[in-house]
Amino acid sequence: MNKRQQDERNIATLDSRFNQTLRNVQGLLQGRSMPGKILLSRRSDPPDNSNSKISSPDYRRSFSHNDAGTSNHTSGAVEEEFQSTSKPISTANVSRLKLSTSFGGSPPEEIRKSTMGARATDSARVMKFTTVLSGTVVILAIKPFGNLGLSTTIKYFLLEIYIVDKLRELAWSGVPDNMRPKVWRLLLGYAPTNSDRREGVLRRKRLEYLDYVSQYYDIPDTERSDDEVNMLHQIAVDCPRTVPEVPFFQQLHVQKSLERILYAWAIRHPASGYVQGINDLVTPFLVVFLSEHLEGGIDNWSMSDLSSDIISNIEADCYWCLSKLLDGMQDHYTFAQPGIQRLVFKLKELVRRIDEPVLQHVEDQGLEFLQFAFRWFNCLLIREIPFHLVTRLWDTYLAEGDALPDFLVYISASFFLTWSDNLQKLDFQELVLFLQHLPTQNWTHQELEMVLSRAFMWHSMFNNSPNHLAS
Repeated sequence: MNKRQQDERNIATLDSRFNQTLRNVQGLLQGRSMPGKILLSRRSDPPDNSNSKISSPDYRRSFSHNDAGTSNHTSGAVEEEFQSTSKPISTANVSRLKLSTSFGGSPPEEIRKSTMGARATDSARVMKFTTVLSGTVVILAIKPFGNLGLSTTIKYFLLEIYIVDKLRELAWSGVPDNMRPKVWRLLLGYAPTNSDRREGVLRRKRLEYLDYVSQYYDIPDTERSDDEVNMLHQIAVDCPRTVPEVPFFQQLHVQKSLERILYAWAIRHPASGYVQGINDLVTPFLVVFLSEHLEGGIDNWSMSDLSSDIISNIEADCYWCLSKLLDGMQDHYTFAQPGIQRLVFKLKELVRRIDEPVLQHVEDQGLEFLQFAFRWFNCLLIREIPFHLVTRLWDTYLAEGDALPDFLVYISASFFLTWSDNLQKLDFQELVLFLQHLPTQNWTHQELEMVLSRAFMWHSMFNNSPNHLAS
């Protein structure tokens, strides 16, 4: 066998291994486990490398004890082999791995056969959410703490952590629509896990929001500073531009709700104030919390059907959840937005390691990542995908918690490299137009699932090996 044939065989082996890993990741994303709970363990039996020159160690993935019995689709541990991140991963090999998962049209048949929509409504998954949300998990979890001599306060503090952790495991793979409002409030720490305290806390926080609206919004412009007048004007201009492709957001009641939420938030967060793009971040919360009160699809919704009390409660929930979300990304919206600039730099370096040819082409054409990726991070990809997929994407966002900014880099890399082959054929002007108007209008859950799967894969490979990303 000559060298060329041997190289081709090595590449085929890598592609086969990566495809198998990807299929297993798809299984994990089908509600079987939260990726963050998967442990890496070295294979006890070394693979047969007699027909390959690839000598990097192999690993398998096994479920942690928390994952046992999480799906009726699997009877044992799901094993996955991929190249170890304990050794440097060559750019060439990572680039080859990328080739098997990049798609410009339809995704591979294996991916098409599994959909996120089916996963989120799977009866077993619904039962798991119901168990956690009903408080049954408290009874199961309190036993390990019972004989530790801990105070009641500490026990319930530990239980709150336990419950939210269980919810994160489940939510990463998608939340059933009817449970999403409650789950999101819990994941963000806005609502307490203790159901006895929940109603009182929400009532207090909603009244607090009403006080902010009365104090800051419901006043004449003569009582505002010039900066505040200008900020309110900018918000009023941006609200009608929010998600323009969805008619619901063109309703006057909706735009006024957005205006009140955004202005109250900006006044209460003077370090950043209002930054264009934050208006997009309110929309998933608004839709999710409205879904508790309006039936049918969003195309048939009208906020005029709701009482002023319900609308104010929904606005308050949006305000506090937006605040919780942005607490972990404060420097993304302060002067010069250094947090976003930092993520854009990390994205560029990650793309360099995964697919250097496409990065080289983009650089040769004189296109800077800031010119397109800044909006991605600023709006958390809301403007880049169909709006009906946004809440599903945000299930994963909120499940990531404080780690979200870091994971966003991997999601954005996976998103960008979806069109790697196409991008390498375009000149500067074509690149700009393509990246500003990505062909995602017909995307379904399958394409989003592919993006999340690759993001998880590369996060597993690179995140704990920062030297791989050194320029």
